[in-house]
Amino acid sequence: MSKHARARSRSRGSTRPRSRSAARRPRALTVVATVGLLAFGAGWVHALHEQPGAPVPAARADARPQSKDRAARDAHRPDPRQGLPVTLGDAARAEIPAESRQLVLVTGKAKDSSESTVTFYTRTAAGAEWTPAAQWPARNGAKGWSTGRSYGDLTSPEGVFSLTDAGGLLAPPSGTKLPYDRDPAFVASGRGVNGESLAGSFDYVVAIDYNRRQGVSPLDPAKPDGEDKGGNIWLHVDHDGPSQGCVGIPKEAMEKLLATLDPAAHPVIAMGPPGF
Repeated sequence: MSKHARARSRSRGSTRPRSRSAARRPRALTVVATVGLLAFGAGWVHALHEQPGAPVPAARADARPQSKDRAARDAHRPDPRQGLPVTLGDAARAEIPAESRQLVLVTGKAKDSSESTVTFYTRTAAGAEWTPAAQWPARNGAKGWSTGRSYGDLTSPEGVFSLTDAGGLLAPPSGTKLPYDRDPAFVASGRGVNGESLAGSFDYVVAIDYNRRQGVSPLDPAKPDGEDKGGNIWLHVDHDGPSQGCVGIPKEAMEKLLATLDPAAHPVIAMGPPGF
């Protein structure tokens, strides 16, 4: 074999060694690819958790206050409603005097309804939570409620009013603390809106301080805001029908209120349709 043939044979059979940089290149590509896949996976998981309804990863123990810590913190936050129902709107609730500790809440069934519910609330001090003490069915004006009541429109006035004076045909129930005027003039004449008898309606009444002077008998005829707004709006004994503007509740409920309402507790009545 010639010298050139042997040279060609060695050339074809030998393998040239790769450089170090070439040897590292596949491993570097593998690392880059792995990092890229991890980054993609993390991004995909993050995107998944941003979708509505997707599971949310659990927080680390030291990431935020635990549930019992939040519960303890929330327990010290003041309740803006102070135990009163959502059917009493923010504006009406804000009108309840801070010193009042007795509240008669009249919630109408609807704006134009004559059916309602009376709930009696008490609280121990100003700012304390209100607690319901009793509840009764009630009737209000035949045409519901109004904020701009006028004489004879058969609506009851919406709002918050003080309760300062009482009276009736019968003697006051035992324990009555409101000034009470027993007078034979507490007799309803005529018939109700639906033709029902009004007998006994004024056996007991508590004057609602709408367009009237405080500190006088509920029979007082004065109307400080004018005759056109009407007046003599009372809590009285229900006569099984809608009223011309008063609020009627069962006789035993009137006895309970008269035995409980206390001028020292600054009692008020809040009355109107849901959300007033």
